[in-house]
Amino acid sequence: MPVTVLLLDIEGTTTPISFVQDVLFPYVKKHVKGYLQEHYEEKECQEDIQLLKKQAADDQRLLQAAAPPPDSLLGENASKEQAIEEVVDNVLRQMSQDRKTTALKQLQGHMWRAAYASGEVKGEVYEDVVPAIKEWRKAGKKVYIYSSGSVEAQRLLFGHSSEGDLLELFNGHFDTKIGSKVEMESYKQIAQSIGCSTDTILFLTDVTKEARAAEQAGLHVTIVVRPGNAELTEAEKSYYKCVTSFSEVL
Repeated sequence: MPVTVLLLDIEGTTTPISFVQDVLFPYVKKHVKGYLQEHYEEKECQEDIQLLKKQAADDQRLLQAAAPPPDSLLGENASKEQAIEEVVDNVLRQMSQDRKTTALKQLQGHMWRAAYASGEVKGEVYEDVVPAIKEWRKAGKKVYIYSSGSVEAQRLLFGHSSEGDLLELFNGHFDTKIGSKVEMESYKQIAQSIGCSTDTILFLTDVTKEARAAEQAGLHVTIVVRPGNAELTEAEKSYYKCVTSFSEVL
């Protein structure tokens, strides 16, 4: 079947890994306490905190040591100051372990929204990305994003990019709410959501574990090799189609 849909990863594919690691994550670490203090009473912020509490409780029930918070994060009687301190500790702990929980990503997304809106942060994309996507769209292809970052974080990055608002280039966005990027079923769910068969989708990513899961679901896959990405093994290089620029795709 011919490819009619392109599904794009972000970090290491459309956007340098360094942007996420050196700009977005440090922004959250530096500003999370101040953000919580400023927005604590707001409904959205309370929803973020409750989701983090639920994640913490789930971690403890499953006896996972990934990010067990102090008891006060789970309790209802902590003062505002105590609650903020515990949430900050939990967020920093999860980030230090490179966790990608929906609860963490949701709060990060809301913080990045404020940063993008103020102009403190602008999304970065490789120079070959926009011209290629425009060509794909002209050819009648649909283009979607699938990232571990929340849909809101994705829309912020592309909506406030160094090249302007790029959101009109995309037909839609998916995040881990549809499933893990290393699970085959996630890609089947994406195809079903789009309304196409898996063998009409080409997935571009820099992560071979994600490529393997997509391939198992029936998608076509291509590995994007960018500066700063993880080195591929010789076996991976010989097995997967690899490109260094979107201009080499299709």
